[in-house]
Amino acid sequence: MKVTQVSSLDQYLKDDMTIMVGGFLGVGTPEKLISRIVKKGYKNITLICNDTAFIGKGAGKLIEHHLVKKAIVSHIGTNPETGRQMISNEIEVNLVPQGTLAEKVRAGGVGLGGILTATGIGTEVQKGKTVVEVEGKEYILEAPLRADLALIFASVADEKGNLIYYGSTRNFNPIMAMAADTVFVEAKEIVPVGALNPSEIVTPHILVDYIVKGE
Repeated sequence: MKVTQVSSLDQYLKDDMTIMVGGFLGVGTPEKLISRIVKKGYKNITLICNDTAFIGKGAGKLIEHHLVKKAIVSHIGTNPETGRQMISNEIEVNLVPQGTLAEKVRAGGVGLGGILTATGIGTEVQKGKTVVEVEGKEYILEAPLRADLALIFASVADEKGNLIYYGSTRNFNPIMAMAADTVFVEAKEIVPVGALNPSEIVTPHILVDYIVKGE
């Protein structure tokens, strides 16, 4: 049985850990799990997510409570607190093009040593990185990303951990489920094993460690 209470997250939390959080501007984000981290107050987190959402919403709650030391994200424009902390050197922000960020997470999940991308050639993105030439064209070698813990959202989970995502809630959640040592899922609905249509399952149970019922 993988269904558990949010308090089960506590045994995996500690300072200085790397956490992936699914979602896109707070859509498809495990709000209950994030709130648990805020309540426990663990800090110096390296946060990997698409964005830092908004103040009081999604991953933005981790920023607002000063729990993040480094954010690896594709943008921060919707959360002015992230920008303020970056400018005042309270937080390190590593901005990664969105497609590159997704591929770096995917590479971490499938065991690749990195990806080659032309995105960022000749820009600030290229600084300090290895450039590889393939058939006369230059590519940046981007390292894979993995995390100690992934906190993701699913629209429906069965009690074994098979997951379905509805609409835009899918976003980064499936690839993050592949790229962390421990995966917690916050599911809007939990159903018995056998209730899901196998052809609709996106994330199989083998990638999921724990399921928590969402609000």
